Parts: sequence; C-alpha cells; structure tokens
Amino acid sequence: MKKIQPIILAFLLLLAANAYSQQAHFITEGKIEFEKKLNLHAQFSDDNFWGEEMKKTLPQFKVSYFDLQFTNNKTLYKPGKENPDNNRLWQEPAEDNIVFSDLNNHSSVSLKNIFEKSFLIQDSTRNIKWKITDEKRTIAGFECRRANAVIMDSIYIVAFYTDEIAISGGPESFSGLPGMILGVAIPHEHVTWFATKLYGIPVKETDLKIPTKGSKTTNAAMKENMKSSLKDWGKYADIYIKAALL
Repeated sequence: MKKIQPIILAFLLLLAANAYSQQAHFITEGKIEFEKKLNLHAQFSDDNFWGEEMKKTLPQFKVSYFDLQFTNNKTLYKPGKENPDNNRLWQEPAEDNIVFSDLNNHSSVSLKNIFEKSFLIQDSTRNIKWKITDEKRTIAGFECRRANAVIMDSIYIVAFYTDEIAISGGPESFSGLPGMILGVAIPHEHVTWFATKLYGIPVKETDLKIPTKGSKTTNAAMKENMKSSLKDWGKYADIYIKAALL
C-alpha cells in the first residue's frame, strides 16, 4: 500500500497542475475585432426589374468592422477600422451602433443613429433563451460551440461561443452564453458578425466609455416609434425596424 501512495500522489498533483493550467488560460480582458457582413443583393431578391438593376450597381456584401472591449464582466461594442468601400453605399439604420453592457447588472446603454437622429437606449440586456448544440467551429483561433435561439418573436439566430474567454458577452446586444460569443449569423436577415482577431491587451473600466448623447428611450418605445414613422414603407419598414433593433 505504501508503494502505491506516491503514484497516487503524483497522479493527483498532475491533475491539479492540469486544472491550474486550464484556469490560467481563461481570458478575462482584451479587445476583439468583429467583421459584420450584410448581403445587399438578398434584400432585393423579391423585386423584379428594379431589384435586378440595383444588384448591377451594388457589391453583393457590405463589410464593416467593430471592436468589442471587455473587462470585469462589462463590454463596449463600437465601430472599428473604416472600410473605404462603404463610402459609396447608403447608410443602413443603426449600422454604427455603440453598445455598453453591464452583464453583472443585466443592463445596457446603446447609441443608435436612425434616419439622422440619435437615440440613447437605456434598457436591460436581451434575455435570449439559447439552445446549446454539439456542433463546433473554430473562429479567430478559438474552438467555439454552436447555440441557436429565436429573438424578437420570429428571428432565428445562430451563435458560436468559446468558454476560453470567461465573459458571457458578444457583439451588438447578443449575450447570455457560458463564454464569449465570437460569431453570430441571422440567415433570414442576411447578416453575420464574426470575430477576426483577439488582442490580449489590458482594459480598464474607464476605457469602456458609456454613451451619453441622444434622445433617451427604450427598445419597446423605439420600436413603436419606427412602426408609426414607417407605416407607408411596405416590406422595407419591417427590414429597417429589425435592423434597428438587433
């Protein structure tokens, strides 16, 4: 029995060392670059002559970049580097959002520009009922697990998160998974957000500057306001409202 004890002790020490090593690799602060890609051609798929003409003049995708800073379970999502190719394209509603999220307090503050007016949306973080799957995918060098959900009553979304980044945040208003969301796809809205790179830099809470300007409102109030303003826009009203509220 005495001869076995050193072996058991060595095994336990190895397990402890592995556990410590895994914990040491958890990331709790830094900056993530996201690439947002919107399929412009898909927005005109139901149109006939006019839609086909628009497709001839527009690139298929509009690509934008955003940075997500995070520390102490707080995140700040804001526009990143510019893409000169977007200068010749019209501005989508709420395409340059700034979103601050306090995940401990389940609160968020968002600055959204819609039709040349700025809205400061103070609300709770979105409560998303995720269904985690066994599917995995590598994004920006991290192994991620897939999760599915439905938001805003009818919008199906797919997300990929990694538990190597120990914060349950993500781009825009997407959060609530056991790790950082590095990829989001909304198939029927033809838009995706995917991380391209993680910068392992120190981040102070003072770096996460909460937006303060704009007309104060909530998500529900802004939705009703847009429905009233765009009531004569037909199907495009629905497209704009969804884009603004994502």
